[in-house]
Amino acid sequence: MEKEKVFSESPDRKISLRETRNIGIMAHIDAGKTTLSERVLFYCGLSHKIGETHEGTATMDWMEQERERGITITSAATTAMWKGHRINLIDTPGHVDFTAEVERSLRVLDGAVAVFCSVGKVQPQSETVWRQAQKHGVPIIACINKMDRTGADFYGAVEEIHTKLGATAVPIMLPIGSENDFVGVVDVLANKAYVYKDDAGLQMVEEDVPSNMVEKREQWFRHLVECLAEVDEEIMEIFLADEMPSVDQIRVALRKATLASAVVPVCCCSAFKNKGVQKLLDSVVEYLPSPVDVWEIKGSDPVSGEEIVRHAGDMQPFSALVFKIMSDPFVGKLYFFRVYSGIAAQGMSVYNPRTGKRERLGRLLQMHSNQRSEIKEVFSGDIAAAVGLKNVTTGDTICLEEHPIVLESMTFPEPVISVAVEPKTTAERDKLSKGLIALAEEDPTFTVRSDEETGQTIIAGMGELHLEIILDRLIREFKVECNTGAPQVAYREALLGSAESNMKFVRQSGGRGQYGHVVINLMPLERGAGVVIENKVVGGNIPKEYIKPTEAGIREAAQSGILAGYPLIDFKVEIIDGSYHPVDSSEMTFKVAGSMALKEAAKKAGLALLEPIMRVDLTTPGENMGDLIGDITSRRGSIVEMNANTTDAFSKLTAQIPLSELFGYATAIRSLSRGRASYSMEPSHFEKVPKQVQDKVVENK
Repeated sequence: MEKEKVFSESPDRKISLRETRNIGIMAHIDAGKTTLSERVLFYCGLSHKIGETHEGTATMDWMEQERERGITITSAATTAMWKGHRINLIDTPGHVDFTAEVERSLRVLDGAVAVFCSVGKVQPQSETVWRQAQKHGVPIIACINKMDRTGADFYGAVEEIHTKLGATAVPIMLPIGSENDFVGVVDVLANKAYVYKDDAGLQMVEEDVPSNMVEKREQWFRHLVECLAEVDEEIMEIFLADEMPSVDQIRVALRKATLASAVVPVCCCSAFKNKGVQKLLDSVVEYLPSPVDVWEIKGSDPVSGEEIVRHAGDMQPFSALVFKIMSDPFVGKLYFFRVYSGIAAQGMSVYNPRTGKRERLGRLLQMHSNQRSEIKEVFSGDIAAAVGLKNVTTGDTICLEEHPIVLESMTFPEPVISVAVEPKTTAERDKLSKGLIALAEEDPTFTVRSDEETGQTIIAGMGELHLEIILDRLIREFKVECNTGAPQVAYREALLGSAESNMKFVRQSGGRGQYGHVVINLMPLERGAGVVIENKVVGGNIPKEYIKPTEAGIREAAQSGILAGYPLIDFKVEIIDGSYHPVDSSEMTFKVAGSMALKEAAKKAGLALLEPIMRVDLTTPGENMGDLIGDITSRRGSIVEMNANTTDAFSKLTAQIPLSELFGYATAIRSLSRGRASYSMEPSHFEKVPKQVQDKVVENK
């Protein structure tokens, strides 16, 4: 119960924990998140001019790439005040390529505003972010935005939240008019209308509910009470007694049900036309949780692994979670963190349980998008950035060494698309390496690796746009330009049969000659057996000191390949005979003889090219299943498992598809499912390629 939550507050604290809100704004791309954020900043007095996304002047879209494309790429944090409440606000990206930004933001937020376009309603990425919020247990208020647009349908959007997302949607505001006639909102609980008289949305006049909406307001008021009666015993008792609860009782029950994610209050607005945003802010303050409501902060002991529970409060032992790292051209690396308990102070020594090392908090900064102001302390429940940490990565806990705790970290999806990169000039190689490492530290879904077989630097991310932004940042921030290309598929070679080879290496060039003679049996082994070499020479026909060089020659030849330059795998060689010359033989001559013997025997036995097969796990809406199966078949793939009867209308599919057919798959799958399907893949095994594919690969070598 709320009254049992006794929490401690520092006398230096300006805003109480109960008056603090950590919220995120999340939605499908182009639903109006950033536009809404800009209005919040304006009405809270943080900005004196409203920034516009389409003009490239939005405060929260501060990256050049964001302003050029009119999309949000990185989550931006800011702090605003509304009616005595402190709101820590994070504007998250809507594009599926930047889903990790939403994931890590939701991990440290207490509540979220899910924005829906009144025309597009529940769009594919809306479903993704909704599932992410549910995973982290984040209560949600829904906001139907763009009520001024042609085709705006508030009630259709409410219905889709119910049917597509499975949520109990309860409108607490109703639109007065729609499209060009949208002039304000009706507060269902207060039974009042709020009409806007100016373009800036500053002149909001309270009026009686329009006569043509009285019946509609009563209908939705009753709907709200009925929904609350299903989840709240007190309301249920009043309702069953055929009475109507008071507005205050409904507000208390609605807040409780929202915090439990049992219902989703629905508001409406036109952020672009500056209508309805203030009432949305009132709802955020009234119904979304404060850090006190997220009472139990669960973690584990770094040594024993036993569960530890902390509570919000300034006098509790300090614990915080680092959820984002960002490079800043002026102050170096910024480490964004959320304080769950205790106080972080400038210069304070903190402990990282993952590394077992102490760190020092240098400067502490309160962020306003990419602007910053220095602060001395960060209190429980607040979000800030630190400078000066060293061995800290995204998802690390920082705490007091004498009170260690590991807070639940974050999981990020594996990268799904990769390209090879190289600097345009050799002089830029070091700059490229430094830039890629710095970007990989910032972004957990961006990885860099070196392919030992091809020698390429391979970068991987969540989609083509993701990698395009990475390459753009390399040019702008690290001043290095790259050539890019698709990575080569790491094929393998395998034997079709067995063969024998009798190979003599003889060279005579005037002086001392060269002589090595090896007879071998070559046979294939089952997949995964590796390379086995056995010495069966008897009678000293090949002296023992020449056996190892012969083996080395065989292994070297296998590694460089015979058919198309790819490694030969899974075979056994028996060295059965040979001869030597007391003067002309050497380790080098037997190494060459062994190499030549393997190549000759392999050609006699016959060779096949093997390709890596990936296991692909797909989650897709049932309606897109047929299209995806057709696409898998066209990529030479096969269905391993199919489950079309899973919950929440999503079906699961497991397939095996050759890696060579998966380049560009991320884009194709989004196109086929309108962005609603998701997938992960991992290497499964190697399989023989069809002859036409083999001929093409050999020809291109």
